[in-house]
Amino acid sequence: MPHTHEVRLARVYDRPSAADGRRVLVDRLWPRGLAKAAAPIDEWAKAVAPSEELRRWYGHEPARFGEFSRRYTAELAGPERSAALHHLRDLADQGPLILLTATKDLAHSQAAVLADQLGGTR
Repeated sequence: MPHTHEVRLARVYDRPSAADGRRVLVDRLWPRGLAKAAAPIDEWAKAVAPSEELRRWYGHEPARFGEFSRRYTAELAGPERSAALHHLRDLADQGPLILLTATKDLAHSQAAVLADQLGGTR
């Protein structure tokens, strides 16, 4: 049986909770209107984010999410993203992990794909 982790999704703009655990931003671009010095994150893992080309193609269109998920999963097999995903898995092994994104639709985001890849309980 695969190991499950407590991996949750949240918007980077949401107020942190004491029970959050490690808060990691998984967007390639820094969120608009959020000062880096005041951001409630522990780490910015932009290396795990989808490519610019894939991000632009997807455009957060829910109808494209299945294909986006397939293409993004393929990208995660590349060396840089694979190493970044492994790092997230290590963090999840240590305790609760919150994957942060600026996206409003968490269920159709790269964070949701990552949570699935990490065996998260979401």
